[in-house]
Amino acid sequence: GDFWRGIATDLTKLRRPGMQRLEILSGGILSSGTALSPPGPGEMHWILTLTLLLPTCSASDKDPTWLKKEEDLVVQQYASLGLAEVLLKCPITEGTSTVEWRVNQTAGPIWKASVREDGSLALWNTSLAQEAEYSCHDPRTRRVLRRVSLKLGYPPGKPDIHCFSTSYASPINCTWTLERETHLDTSFIATYRHGMDGEEHECVHARTGASSCSITDVQLFSIVPYVLNVTAVNPLGTGTSLFPFLMNQIIRPDPPEDLKVSAIPKVSWKLHLDWKPPSSWLFLEYFPLKYVIRYSRDGTNSSRTTRPSEQTSFVLTGIHPGATYHVQVAAKDYLDNGEYSAWSSPASGTAWMPE
Repeated sequence: GDFWRGIATDLTKLRRPGMQRLEILSGGILSSGTALSPPGPGEMHWILTLTLLLPTCSASDKDPTWLKKEEDLVVQQYASLGLAEVLLKCPITEGTSTVEWRVNQTAGPIWKASVREDGSLALWNTSLAQEAEYSCHDPRTRRVLRRVSLKLGYPPGKPDIHCFSTSYASPINCTWTLERETHLDTSFIATYRHGMDGEEHECVHARTGASSCSITDVQLFSIVPYVLNVTAVNPLGTGTSLFPFLMNQIIRPDPPEDLKVSAIPKVSWKLHLDWKPPSSWLFLEYFPLKYVIRYSRDGTNSSRTTRPSEQTSFVLTGIHPGATYHVQVAAKDYLDNGEYSAWSSPASGTAWMPE
């Protein structure tokens, strides 16, 4: 109202002799007009007619509840699965004794729920089937008093952390999992220290929200352990785990590469194997590897494993002539630090047979 009256005042100041005053009529109409009078010598009178429709106000528009945009009425609420009861609040307007609740804009009975005297909706024994948008309405006007978007899930537990490095000069890669699915968006904060009293550093995530991170600045032969701290966060709570480690405890090479299985001419009971160390293993001359071989005869469910060897070739003996064998190789730090790699991609071969 003040805005439009200001316009009327400004226009009134422009009125020349012979023009009528501006009036604000009932119903929110701003009107002005002129009276026709003969112009004086050398004068020309402009005739201005202006009609503006002003918005009308009703009592309900003055209620701040209704001045809110509909999307502003939505309240995001989180609750744990399996709770005996979850309450969804509704702001009852003056003079209203009851409210009507709907699920996903659909009226009717609500499964495993009841409305309390204060207008709250009580949900019982919460399950994922009750995750929805709930809305409470004034039963007289049918207007929405509040919308509640209910998300159900679990607070995160303590992350289960595992760290490894593919060589002594490579970054440390850490991954983690949660014991159970939270059913809610869960983020992770990962930091590390060199010793419990060391300076805290960020463990860099490969991407936002990823369940992994990398540590690049590592002292290779330090006897002071590193400590990784991972905290899982979602709207229902947090869970934190600490993972102390030394570099030599978490070494895990990548699998050996380019495995080949070859027949030995005129030898029907042997197969020749050769492979290459993993290309990611750095400074092999200072940090040698040892290897184990797993092999099985085609058509059988059992396999055999050789003793560790530093060589990158091997001769299998006791082979059945004409039988096909499937072979894999795994690598480990020669000093037995850390873990064995995963098995290499399988390779197959058949021993020589006389024609």
